[in-house]
Amino acid sequence: MNRQELFTLFSEDLFIPSLKAKDRDGVLQEMVDHAAAAGVIRDRDVILGMLKNRESLGSTGLGEGVAFPHGRSLAIPSLMALFARSEKGVEYGAIDGKPVHLFFMFIAPPIEKENRYLPALGQVVELIRDAGTREQLLEVAGYEQFRQIILGDGEESE
Repeated sequence: MNRQELFTLFSEDLFIPSLKAKDRDGVLQEMVDHAAAAGVIRDRDVILGMLKNRESLGSTGLGEGVAFPHGRSLAIPSLMALFARSEKGVEYGAIDGKPVHLFFMFIAPPIEKENRYLPALGQVVELIRDAGTREQLLEVAGYEQFRQIILGDGEESE
């Protein structure tokens, strides 16, 4: 999956430039509520329960201030991606013990014909390995700026 394909999973309706939540459960709830308000998920309680259960198996906070809450559920018709940013950072149980500022939530149905769920996760992990990209995302204020960062400022990406 390239950057252009990855970006098609995001939308302005699923972009939160400034999370209000102060803890992991609050972040998950705020993101799920946002997706529910956008009409993307069928049952917010099922999705929230699935994400909390996934976190209980091991934190999706992978370090460097980034977390990837994700999972599969029948409560969603197709793969969705949501980006959220916390200016102050949230204690999330990340593997490096540091607060998380950047959240990429991916939720997919149990079976998806295009099989984009894992490639999308992998592409975002690859993108955020770059410290410069993480720094840019920490400063993102609007969706257009987010688009430029994900697409690599419009450059061709493989």
